[in-house]
Amino acid sequence: MADSPSSNGSTVRSLVLIAVVVIVLIAAFAFTAGWLSPARLTPARLVNALAPPNGPALGFRRNHAKGICFTGSFESNGAAADLSKAPMLAQGSYPVTGRFNLGTPDPKAPDATVRVRGLSLRIVAPDGSEWRTAMINPPFFPVATPQAFYGLLKASGDKTDPDAMKNFIAAHPEFGHFAQWAGSAPWTGSFAQERYNSLNSFIFTNAAGQDQAVRWSFVPAAQPEAVSVDQLKARGDDFLDADITQRVHSAPQRWTLVVTVANPGDPTADPSQAWPDDRRKVQAGTLVVNTIESEPDGPCRDLNFDPTVLPSGMRVSDDPFPAARSAAYAVSFNRRTAEEKDYPRHPAGGDTQ
Repeated sequence: MADSPSSNGSTVRSLVLIAVVVIVLIAAFAFTAGWLSPARLTPARLVNALAPPNGPALGFRRNHAKGICFTGSFESNGAAADLSKAPMLAQGSYPVTGRFNLGTPDPKAPDATVRVRGLSLRIVAPDGSEWRTAMINPPFFPVATPQAFYGLLKASGDKTDPDAMKNFIAAHPEFGHFAQWAGSAPWTGSFAQERYNSLNSFIFTNAAGQDQAVRWSFVPAAQPEAVSVDQLKARGDDFLDADITQRVHSAPQRWTLVVTVANPGDPTADPSQAWPDDRRKVQAGTLVVNTIESEPDGPCRDLNFDPTVLPSGMRVSDDPFPAARSAAYAVSFNRRTAEEKDYPRHPAGGDTQ
């Protein structure tokens, strides 16, 4: 029996609808990838901008490429349980895999040439949920937005325009505060003496459903000791790894987790703005580093410390950086895992880089 005109019309309309849906999905994907807007900032474009002039170090993280692994525990005292129902903030001991690192795309950079030092953690609860966080030692971020960070990378790498950085700083006055910190804050001779700060704001939710904006820091038990840059250079290119390995071999190293609670009106979307010192602070427990392991074949080597991997009781705030970091970290992770053959799994001479 032949199809009626009405059924033919219905079929055509269905096919048209399907085609429209497919086109919309393709367009959305293309927009997300930046294909329809070449000037739009994408994760790939941001990661590309991190590369040094001679190209990325294949097989390594595209930033914070130089690092060393560790394992240990987070000993929660339960003091932050009234802020968040996250299982690893309940009193108890939780396994940690982490990484000390330097803010550079060059895995062979001399330690004394890199101002920013980092601490990355994966804390696992008994139910399998995870809290991943990647922190750095500055007290605030250089710029206010991911777009400005991309602009900073482009300006600092622009060899054709001698005024590129001057113009960038004029357009982003917040960078001046960071430059002042970088030029005047004391250096230490050890990862163990650094305070590591989340800088980004997150939302903690407690068992009663109450939300609170927070930032956090890991404050060292070791007393910071100022060391001149010239003294650090004299210690060799890789003194930080040697120092932390020796320290942990002698005794576990510790940091206190301090959660800082925002007051109403505190800037939560701008990590370049520090909160006032008088904000409520909760000492939530202790990070204990028990074992140092070289990164090649180490437990942190293939970990993506995505800051949006959060347990129940924690979520991102209106700060745009965690989502941008997550997307960029994914690009970096995919690229370096595809370059597996280029990564020196067994470096000669026992080099831990």
